Amino acid sequence: MNELLLSLADDELVIGWRDSEWTGIAPLLEEDVAFSSIAQNEIGHARAVYELLADDADALAFDRPLEEYRCAPLVELRLLDWAHTIARRWLYEQADELRISALMQDDDARVAGLAAKINREEAYHRMHAELWRERLAETPQFRTAVAELWPHALGVLPAEQRGALAARVELEEVDPVERGTHSAELAELWEEMTMVRRSAPAGAQW
Repeated sequence: MNELLLSLADDELVIGWRDSEWTGIAPLLEEDVAFSSIAQNEIGHARAVYELLADDADALAFDRPLEEYRCAPLVELRLLDWAHTIARRWLYEQADELRISALMQDDDARVAGLAAKINREEAYHRMHAELWRERLAETPQFRTAVAELWPHALGVLPAEQRGALAARVELEEVDPVERGTHSAELAELWEEMTMVRRSAPAGAQW
């Protein structure tokens, strides 16, 4: 269970950082606000899950070496076009809903309760992603983006949940891009995320 929760927390942390990269440059003014809000929520979810796993959530989030992060390759990608960004957000939310729904049934009341809280907040993320999917669905850019990101999306979930994800998004299962190896893009993001903590003397109080 701890491995699953760590994967969830790392996914939420990294996709929150990636979503925040659209602040100030999104194609519509309201999307600057929307993506900033979504990013803040995702990072807040990451913190809440880290707090289930460790006494010091910040240390768990930022003091690990890169190779110890369990995030899925889907969230690592630095996507610089809107179609791929929306395709990732839609696919991620579809996968994340399946994962969170399963955690809501967990025997540990702390896990189930936190999952239920996250699920209520994620409802707005899913609505946002679906509205954009409907707007872009017939464009070749979006269809291409979904096809390219689909193997990465399957890798967000454990094998037993991938069939349900394929049914939800009406795509055929393919070989997934699994967790376990990290991209150069994540290495660059890790440097950015951890640079302030790494610059401080050991034992510094924040």
